[in-house]
Amino acid sequence: MANDTPESDFSIECFQNYSAPEVFVQGLAGMVDQSDVEVIIRAQKTMLQRFEKTTEMLTNCNQLSASRLRAASVEFKKHTQLLLDMKRDLNYIFKKIRAIKTKLSTQYPEAYKVAVASAAGYIKPLDEEEEMKPAESKIASKMVTTVSTETLRPTDKKENVDKNVNVKKKSSSSSETESASSGDDSSTDTG
Repeated sequence: MANDTPESDFSIECFQNYSAPEVFVQGLAGMVDQSDVEVIIRAQKTMLQRFEKTTEMLTNCNQLSASRLRAASVEFKKHTQLLLDMKRDLNYIFKKIRAIKTKLSTQYPEAYKVAVASAAGYIKPLDEEEEMKPAESKIASKMVTTVSTETLRPTDKKENVDKNVNVKKKSSSSSETESASSGDDSSTDTG
């Protein structure tokens, strides 16, 4: 008979308008304290603000990084082009040096051999200690050794070398005049 009361009829009609999941959610909502829900919502809003600020900061960082990358890539391209130009210039210079060496070795083979031999005497192999030193000290030490070897040579040996060079010059002077008078392009070509 308790079912025949108008209140029970109203409660049944009230739940008939909702689906089962909705009724379950409403039952859970009645169990949760409203103040706890408000605290959770405030915490979520605070975190949302922090995430928005972080996103804005990261966006600014990305934009700054992109602009710096563009500037650095432009400079990198310029430096790369400069290095390529320098390489091309050095290749040209070394090609000219090789051509001059070849020309000198064909025109003056004896003098060229003497010059190569004397230049090879000045070059000494690098030690491990010298490789570790800065480049400036290497240049200074080479200059000192070159000067010291020049000043320490005996004079009589130098006079003998000068005599040999004078003899060679006299013998080659006739061939130089012949090539100059015949209009030989190879003797006057500078590159």
